Amino acid sequence: MRDIVSCFSEHAIDVSQSSCSSYSNNACISPSLTPSVQNAVTCFYRITLSTQKQLLVTVTWCRNHNAQGLSINFGNDPSVSFKLNTNSRLFRKMKGSKVINECENSKIEVFWDLSSAKYEASGPEPTDGFYVLVMLDSEIGLVMGDIGEETIAKKFKISTPVAKVRLVSRQEHCSGNTLYATKAQFCDTGIQHDILIKCSGENEGLKYPVLSVTIDKKMVIRVKRLHWNFRGNQTIFVDGLLVDLLWDVHDWFFNPASGSAVFMFRTRSGMDSRLWLEEKLVKKDQERGEFSLLIHASKTAA
Repeated sequence: MRDIVSCFSEHAIDVSQSSCSSYSNNACISPSLTPSVQNAVTCFYRITLSTQKQLLVTVTWCRNHNAQGLSINFGNDPSVSFKLNTNSRLFRKMKGSKVINECENSKIEVFWDLSSAKYEASGPEPTDGFYVLVMLDSEIGLVMGDIGEETIAKKFKISTPVAKVRLVSRQEHCSGNTLYATKAQFCDTGIQHDILIKCSGENEGLKYPVLSVTIDKKMVIRVKRLHWNFRGNQTIFVDGLLVDLLWDVHDWFFNPASGSAVFMFRTRSGMDSRLWLEEKLVKKDQERGEFSLLIHASKTAA
């Protein structure tokens, strides 16, 4: 009897590392089309200290017409958080450190330097020239940005232990239109993959709307008559992993003013069932050691 992964492989679309190439998704987009922009990006990290104590850290970068900022939440207590408004007119401290209230009996300290941070026009996350470092119980926990080992060595002792960090889930909120480009790394040993989601319509000579999703220039789904097939799923292989790709674009057609489409990429083992419920998403992925990418795409500008 064949294992379930072998059965899936007959019908799943494979995206292998050998077929990947370094390129920008913008090269695949017509000059007349402007991709949606990210309004907020939230990453969920599971940090495991040397004592085996675990803590969930939630990092959100956001941007709108009035402000741009960073917030970090620790555990399930919303009062234990670190927030910065990085808007140049309002923010007065682009670098520094801060001790946070204890969370689950863990001492928390945050160090940051955003004074030279550079941002892409399409997203709220800085791309380089910055760092954010979180210390938990005197262990180096979450490290974001391009801080070097020498800088860490100057701030902390060489013997300072380093906690284990795993990205559990990433959620992206975007607005503008039905064209969206992003990147994702589905496992620790994999590479970053370019993802392009596009909904083509009558203005492109099509009789019915068509949804297409490509990973590293390779088409993984093409959904015709999208207004009838506005929900569905497809199994794909990425870096040797089974990945569920699910879509729900109901609100693009029936609630465009305030609703948004939802796309989810989630790694799983062969016996896992598919999952849509967001409130259970992070908890399930923490327990199983999986990764999920959840995209909320609105047609209206933020």
